[in-house]
Amino acid sequence: MDPSAMNNPELLNFINQEKERAMVNEMVGKLTNVCWDKCITGTPGSKFSSSESACLANCARRYLDMSMIIMKRFQSMQ
Repeated sequence: MDPSAMNNPELLNFINQEKERAMVNEMVGKLTNVCWDKCITGTPGSKFSSSESACLANCARRYLDMSMIIMKRFQSMQ
């Protein structure tokens, strides 16, 4: 890659957006795995039970809250 291309604001913006998109995708994947393992204990049917739905919602909320706390903590360290 041409070194001068790395100074292109459009390219840098694109790269940052792709990094953010990758981070979001990774977070969603982890959230899905963690919450699924925690909340879905049997073989799922055609729809979630009310307790499974509540568990998934609470798990996702806690996971996202904790991720925000960690992100803010890292930002304050910089």
